[in-house]
Amino acid sequence: MKRSDFHFDLPPELIAQHPAPARDGARLLVADPVTRTLQHRSIRDLPGLVPEGTLCVPNDVKVRHARLPLRRAGGGEGEALLLRALPGGCFEALVRPGARLKPGKAAHVVDAAGQVLAEVRVEEALEEGLRRVRVLGPGGGELDWDAVDAIGRLPLPPYITHPADAEDEGRYQTVFHARDGEAVAAPTAGLHFTEELIGALEARGCLWSPVRLHVGLGTFRPMTAEDLGDHVMHEERYEVPEATAALLEPVLRERARSLLAVGTTSLRTLEAAWDGSSLRRSGSTRIFIQPGCRLRTADLLLTNFHLPESTLFVLVSALLGVDFAQEAYREAIRERYRFFSYGDAMLILNARPER
Repeated sequence: MKRSDFHFDLPPELIAQHPAPARDGARLLVADPVTRTLQHRSIRDLPGLVPEGTLCVPNDVKVRHARLPLRRAGGGEGEALLLRALPGGCFEALVRPGARLKPGKAAHVVDAAGQVLAEVRVEEALEEGLRRVRVLGPGGGELDWDAVDAIGRLPLPPYITHPADAEDEGRYQTVFHARDGEAVAAPTAGLHFTEELIGALEARGCLWSPVRLHVGLGTFRPMTAEDLGDHVMHEERYEVPEATAALLEPVLRERARSLLAVGTTSLRTLEAAWDGSSLRRSGSTRIFIQPGCRLRTADLLLTNFHLPESTLFVLVSALLGVDFAQEAYREAIRERYRFFSYGDAMLILNARPER
């Protein structure tokens, strides 16, 4: 299939710049690919829309303050977006301007007042335009993720046009996030959940069992190839905690409960970890779910609305079918649903139909 098969026209005013006043205040479009029906509901309706006893699997990764504003030796500005830690105290990073910050070059991390907080040294050019960098504190010591968190900025996606502020610090992070991780984008379906909503699911016998995908380029890098078969996903790490695995494996083998993937990153983790007979507790994945793929894990998917021609809209199209996915998105646009990270959500039923 072609990238252009997944194009749609999105009015820019539907791109949510701020979250809804309440975390669980988003609208919810319920889509069933078997009956080809759409319902307009709200996130607060979710406990009544999933079967009793559903195993809910969110991504509990922590979003890091991975965006480092840089000042180059000649005074020009730049930026390093740290993607993941590498052996030897370095990071994999997207660096701009890449033409200026080549291996052997360095730039300072500065705050809003221009004070130098650290230094980023570019050590090696990697594949896909990435760099291996080292981040050094004022005393020359290497900084780890926790130290970067103290000096970096929240990596809001580029379609959110305002600089990260106090509201974003609270709302671009799930209420159930773990203490560690190295995500550079939020698992946005999880942003809708409150402790009360999770409690309402548990009151219906649902189980809440997180996995962890360290969200990076594989999730948000745009497709550039016209043929889907030519797009290569960037590698992302995942983990399945023992407690989650103990619940997941019987469900995947016996199908005694429905399984809800809370977000595309959770779904991709499940599909990468389960080989049809056993569950890997950790690993790396470049999985690209596209039309023609048949899910082995989730029965339902909760997800936000995605960019045109993105791998995530391709994933949605794999579950709904390309025509019905386009129909559902046209309906969402017609009804003025809010799109992307801070936007509304879609619940896909019958994600594994026999068709």
